[in-house]
Amino acid sequence: MRTSIAPKIDGILNDSCWDLAEVATDFIQRDLHPGLPSQQKTDVKILYDDVAIYVSANLHDNAPDSILRELSTRDNEANAELFGLFFDTYNDDINAYGFFVTSAGTQIDARYSADGQDFDWNAVWVSSVKIHETGWAVEMRIPYSALRFSEKEIQAWGFNIIRKVRRLRENSFWNPIDPKIGALVRQFGDLSGLKNIKPPVRLSFTPYVAGILNHFPYNDPNIKNLNTSFSGGMDVKYGLSDAFTLDMTLVPDFSQVQSDNQVLNLTNFEVQFQERRPFFTEGTELFNKGGLFYSRRVGGTPIGYNAVYSQLQAGEKVIKNPSQTQLLNATKLSGRTPGKLGIGVFNALANKAYATVQDSLGNTRTVLTAPVTNYNIIVLDQALKNNSSVNFINTNVTRDGHYYDANVTGAGFRLNNKKNMYTIGGSGAVSAKLFPDSANPYVGYKTNLDFGKNGGNFRWNVYGYINSNKFNPNDLGILILSNNAEVGTNFQYNIYKPFWKVNTFYNSILFSYQRIYVPSAFWNFGIYGKHTTTFTKNYFTAGINYGIEPIITYDYYEARIPGRFYTFPINYNYGGFISSDYRKPFALDVFSNYNPFVENNRRAFSVTVSPRYRVNNRLSFIYEVSDNIKRDDIGFVNYNSGTDTITFGRRNLETVSNILSSVYKFTNKMSLSFRLRHYWSKAHYQQYYTLQRDGLLNPSPAYPNDHNVNFNAFNIDMVYFWQFAPGSELNIVWKNSLLKRETEINNDYYSNFKGSLNSPQNNMISVKVLYYLDYAYLKRAFKRSV
Repeated sequence: MRTSIAPKIDGILNDSCWDLAEVATDFIQRDLHPGLPSQQKTDVKILYDDVAIYVSANLHDNAPDSILRELSTRDNEANAELFGLFFDTYNDDINAYGFFVTSAGTQIDARYSADGQDFDWNAVWVSSVKIHETGWAVEMRIPYSALRFSEKEIQAWGFNIIRKVRRLRENSFWNPIDPKIGALVRQFGDLSGLKNIKPPVRLSFTPYVAGILNHFPYNDPNIKNLNTSFSGGMDVKYGLSDAFTLDMTLVPDFSQVQSDNQVLNLTNFEVQFQERRPFFTEGTELFNKGGLFYSRRVGGTPIGYNAVYSQLQAGEKVIKNPSQTQLLNATKLSGRTPGKLGIGVFNALANKAYATVQDSLGNTRTVLTAPVTNYNIIVLDQALKNNSSVNFINTNVTRDGHYYDANVTGAGFRLNNKKNMYTIGGSGAVSAKLFPDSANPYVGYKTNLDFGKNGGNFRWNVYGYINSNKFNPNDLGILILSNNAEVGTNFQYNIYKPFWKVNTFYNSILFSYQRIYVPSAFWNFGIYGKHTTTFTKNYFTAGINYGIEPIITYDYYEARIPGRFYTFPINYNYGGFISSDYRKPFALDVFSNYNPFVENNRRAFSVTVSPRYRVNNRLSFIYEVSDNIKRDDIGFVNYNSGTDTITFGRRNLETVSNILSSVYKFTNKMSLSFRLRHYWSKAHYQQYYTLQRDGLLNPSPAYPNDHNVNFNAFNIDMVYFWQFAPGSELNIVWKNSLLKRETEINNDYYSNFKGSLNSPQNNMISVKVLYYLDYAYLKRAFKRSV
């Protein structure tokens, strides 16, 4: 219903404009009892005008004193009830927006697409919550600038409403959602009667200023221990049309992003870190088609970061070697045409990076570690009926100067039947490295195909893929395993309705057969299973997992030299977990795993214990301690190119990790969070071996024992956050960090921890202010003032 008077967004549903609005009610459960009416009554009303959608919700509760309402930071439900709406503004049954608010007033928003959900997407909207004697109430104002929609005179949007009653573990929807069907947006109802609404000029600016104070004890009179820096930049969001949006970040500052979880990596595989930079976590689902985009490459480690050490002259040392390049700008253009063609263009430019080298006399020089680099992605995604699609993607990295460039081109498809119960999909990609001194690019390819049933209680799929030995998308993507082929089948049987003493029951088993692509040779065969259930009493969740690799296999990766392999033993894997009810003030998670091998006395065992305690609705603590022990582990040590000798080692590994995190919420717009992580990993070598041509190991008693490792990583991240206006923030961050790697093993945890804390530590304090400016709001304010 259109309104001429906008309601006051205060959570008090007494505005007269609500009186004649149609009521949406009679919600149906998805969980806990799919298909049954909700145990709580919900009444929702929708109004609109020329600038926004308005929502009122009266959420009745038969036990209002029991409403859970823990305060939390944005996009975090915590231990609270939840109300929300979904808008499929083009009614394409694929893409949607979600706007949610908890009973404590915390806002959550998300974008939905065929690739899943994106809770890193943030819009600027207004909401208010009030607890009353019969439940709680919500009012929302969602401006059109937060949405994309067409210019049609009369519009009908896909629409749904959700309510979560956390203490009852009940999730209910206005239009019923069947948990047996994976397509959420296809199961929406309709919001009709929207007339004469026009997409506004979607233009906003978010300028920022930041100051950084950094201290590291170099213990060198020629190097300053204390450094300061100031920076400024801006994010710009502009709606090019009703369907396309341009996002830009100019001279971004990511100094306040949470520290990475650094680990000791003795494998041949890259460690993949989580993306936490806001520009690269929000609205990037279109660019992830084909799995060819790993955003940490953009502004990541300089291409010549390690090469600088081989360029040192006599008496020189590296005193500064930045591990990241500075982004100058990044741009995203994305949207979908009326014909359901999704178009995405991403481009980013990174500046040069230099290492600083100093000689024995104190003289310094710089060494180029990364040239000016341009990163580019183009995506086309044509949506078809039944949530099907075909897509094309091209990624490109162009480097200035005498460096190679890289390009990857891929395409894929996904076809579903009318009920979204059966699916077939596939993709392929070609990678090329273009070297300036060669007319012949380094070209590789990958391809995959799968078919299966992805709806109902019983599900299955059959798949196969090939990654050629030369396929390498890692300049802008990430591929952990190359030069391999795999076929497999997976079976699942899930029970969504309560029975006996359990609420839900999920079961899966996977059969996998793998080969090396070049040379064509058997690599591995395994059977892996997993079973998880949540019990009716106390909502206790438990699960078990198991695996067996029953055949002696051939590991072509650990040998590190093409064509060579290590004979990997038969092994078994048993594990499980328990998780208590998070609604209680105290909850506990425990994970364990045991992995024995048919080789010497080789075995691995791990356990993780994570208690969490909620002191009240403002203060909570989570602690996680894990211990991972590997006895008689076998792994690569060294390759001598002169003698063509590969050396392996038998070692005892142990990794202990402690993480303590806490957050105090002053309000739902102001918080203080704290995270401490100490990671200790040690590798103590017992014996060395020569890897023979048949993949077996021959003892090498004369090899010197100089590969022991004692590694420590310590981080503290403390963040004060205040959203002082819609979309505007003040962040004050303190970071403390150290990395220490040595060859002397320390077997006492507390002695090791104390020694680590006595090592040089980096301390950084950063203050950053962002201010959100919306063009439409400023225009209306200017007109009122005139």
